[in-house]
Amino acid sequence: MLEIKSNGPNETQMVAEKLAALLQPNDLILLIGDLGSGKTTFTQGLAAGLKIDHHVKSPTFNIVNEYHQGRLPLFHLDVYRLEKTGGADLGLEEYFNGGGVSVVEWPKFISQELPPEFLQIKLQRGVTIHDDDQRKLVFTANGVRYQQLLLDLKLQLKK
Repeated sequence: MLEIKSNGPNETQMVAEKLAALLQPNDLILLIGDLGSGKTTFTQGLAAGLKIDHHVKSPTFNIVNEYHQGRLPLFHLDVYRLEKTGGADLGLEEYFNGGGVSVVEWPKFISQELPPEFLQIKLQRGVTIHDDDQRKLVFTANGVRYQQLLLDLKLQLKK
């Protein structure tokens, strides 16, 4: 596990950019947090780190936004609308095994469809009562690949 305090959107995106430099095809990142906690901001940082020169926005109504212009494709999934139905019929494994990086917001709604290994990032708002721009990012690795990824990220953040 790795905990990082961010003092604003720029710092959150910088952490995501450093993570993006370490990502490989078929990596899966699960983003957990309340509305406005910074999930899309984090994904924007990932896109920048993957050299995707495209405005990244939440795919709430589309469920999936795909970006193919960077070092790796980015599949940004917001599965909030699947709260009652799940994602069994959506072919999500095609994204998870599609040679890109899959980022899933609200993963609890498709928990049955998720592979066993992934990197989970929990974003919490307002680390202190005085600054709503602050976030606490809690990274949890599930699987050997993601444990190594967290070790590598710790080294990147020290640079």
